[in-house]
Amino acid sequence: MPDIAPSAVAPLIVIDLQTNMFDGRFEPPIHDADTIAERARRLIDWARRAGRKVAFIRHDGPEGDPLAPGASGWPVWPALGQAADEPTFGKSIGNAFSNPELAEWVAGQGARDVVLIGAQTDFCVAASVKGALAEGLGVTVVADAHSTLDSLEEKAPAIITRHNEAFEGQGVRMTTTAELTSKG
Repeated sequence: MPDIAPSAVAPLIVIDLQTNMFDGRFEPPIHDADTIAERARRLIDWARRAGRKVAFIRHDGPEGDPLAPGASGWPVWPALGQAADEPTFGKSIGNAFSNPELAEWVAGQGARDVVLIGAQTDFCVAASVKGALAEGLGVTVVADAHSTLDSLEEKAPAIITRHNEAFEGQGVRMTTTAELTSKG
């Protein structure tokens, strides 16, 4: 990992850290949910202190789904402390960049790269990594600040490790919460 530092204007993109990922009401919380929330808060605070922009991505599920607009699981997890001036971009498929307003917002920050965290590793995070790369953006993934659920075949920690290796193989800069937040 020769260069783990994103550019000074790279915004932090918080993917699908919605109430349903944490509250356990309709399905289990994501793996290590409390730690992921704490790391996300640290990274959000880091971004704000550094003058970086923060955007939240919210998955808009179909009617009847815990992530359907207006459902109890749909809002951004309140414990993350989203500020009133931090935008939320909706999406209905995995790739956050399927919403063209996100790419426009990133470009409006003068950014050519992004920092990604969130859920779920093997679905929306992976799809958003591919989407950002397809937009021509440099990507930094915070390896310990994204999570998922166990699958029938594989436990969440193995899924996360496998995807971190795949992200690095795609040319993504990998870092950790501690490495990134120690840089100011």
